Amino acid sequence: MSTRTSHVDTFVADGLPPERDQPEYFFSLESLNFPEKLNCAGEILDKQVDRGLGNKLAILSPGCNWTYQELLDKANRIAATLTDECGLVPGERVLLRAPNCPMLAATWFGVIKAGGVAVATMPLMRAQDLQPVIRKSRPAYAICDARIAEELIMLQGLAEFPGRMLLFGDAASRGEHGRLETLMAARSGAFENVDTFATDAALIAFTSGTTGNPKGTVHFHRDVMSMCICVGQGLIEAEPDDVFIGSPPLAFTFGLGMLLAFPLHAGASTVLVEKASPPDLAAAIETFQATICATAPTAYRAMLHGTGVASLDSLKKSVSAGEHLPLSTFEEWRDATGIKMIDGLGTTEMIHIFVSASGDDIRPGAIGKAVNGYEVAILDADNQPISSLEPGRLAVKGPTGCKYLRDDRQKDYVVDGWNVTGDICRYDEDGYIWYVSRSDDMIISGGYNIAGPDVEAALMQHEAVLECAVVGTPDVDRGQLVTAYIVLREGYEESESLLQAIQQHVKSTIAPYKYPRAIVWIDALPKTQTGKIQRYKLLQ
Repeated sequence: MSTRTSHVDTFVADGLPPERDQPEYFFSLESLNFPEKLNCAGEILDKQVDRGLGNKLAILSPGCNWTYQELLDKANRIAATLTDECGLVPGERVLLRAPNCPMLAATWFGVIKAGGVAVATMPLMRAQDLQPVIRKSRPAYAICDARIAEELIMLQGLAEFPGRMLLFGDAASRGEHGRLETLMAARSGAFENVDTFATDAALIAFTSGTTGNPKGTVHFHRDVMSMCICVGQGLIEAEPDDVFIGSPPLAFTFGLGMLLAFPLHAGASTVLVEKASPPDLAAAIETFQATICATAPTAYRAMLHGTGVASLDSLKKSVSAGEHLPLSTFEEWRDATGIKMIDGLGTTEMIHIFVSASGDDIRPGAIGKAVNGYEVAILDADNQPISSLEPGRLAVKGPTGCKYLRDDRQKDYVVDGWNVTGDICRYDEDGYIWYVSRSDDMIISGGYNIAGPDVEAALMQHEAVLECAVVGTPDVDRGQLVTAYIVLREGYEESESLLQAIQQHVKSTIAPYKYPRAIVWIDALPKTQTGKIQRYKLLQ
């Protein structure tokens, strides 16, 4: 792979896996033959203004609508603030921390335009969740919504984050930190994008991983454009009159694509809402007359069963990802709305969806086939493609691929040039891919990837917990339920109040969505003779 870079700070470039450990890339579509120099922010945002869409609404949100020109103006001012005021040089990382909102979109574009590397984080993450992200990515700057700045300020006080922090929103009480809006006002709305290479890093997206050790996946400018072309343009077939909406945070690459990159690349509009629970999402669909929705299967099911359900009549397409789509959910949604849901399988490592189907190609119950531009295989135990209908490990190649930042686990994910996703799947007679299970212990609940060891580590910090094991148990509404089996210390008794106290402890220790919704008291955990917990026995 080319070592050419426009980055002055080469921390990310130097931390990429060696070429021998990279997956095999191929660019089978003519539209994927990118020029040597490419800035994805310019391709997605600036070009829409250049072709006359400046006065069209780009971002819709409660109480705030921005046109393409207004979004570009703010992104340019942020880019100028980062370079002129802060001294950012191409290649430096900028941590982004906010709920889905117009300013988060503007900051993402601003960082990319300035040649920085965006490191977006979930707004629900606690200091303990943020620590490994900061240690791995070493951001020089952070841009944060003032309402959720406490965890980051805490880490700055502990010298975990030595960089400069810019706050936006109500930052009047935080005089020690720069107020982004004030700094932006002093800058021009014109900015010349850094002339980045197509293979320069644009973002680092973090996956769930073992305790304290998440994986940072690096994505180039060409990767962002590849997902726009293969998924947004090819699979979703976004049109300029579409209005996108959904629940995934922009920190997830699923959300980054569906709620920012795809709609703007198509000259469409996107709705960004901070609260996207199923009732809130349904209400926003009706309010903004959204045409394309993206969320997890559990949310689609909940939207149909909520009290006072809003009208979903404006929807033309719905995209499901983040967890396995049950056939019953597909059928119930189709019967209620007339829409055949697009089921997408993707990973953070691949940046977005690579197996799916749309329109008449959808086969209920199956995920689909390789998205145009990708190639898939199902591998046996010897890493050889399976030609039969037997289940095996799903593997994929295409214009994007796994590039872990300074992580030996690269060799586990990339095998003989294939990206091996951790999903067990099978073919049917017509080449459609059907999901079977995960090959690891990752819990996928309500669209979130949750590593059991993260939850176990938080549980063990509670004074009443002697031992614990966390597994995912089947659940109709959430796909899997985070379930904790707990052995109590002597002197503590099982009770509802203790159960709630332990749950609250986990919520305050790590991201709240990871807390165990079910707790089972147990006298002893099943173990091997060497003392290893046999989690599979808890599922029997």
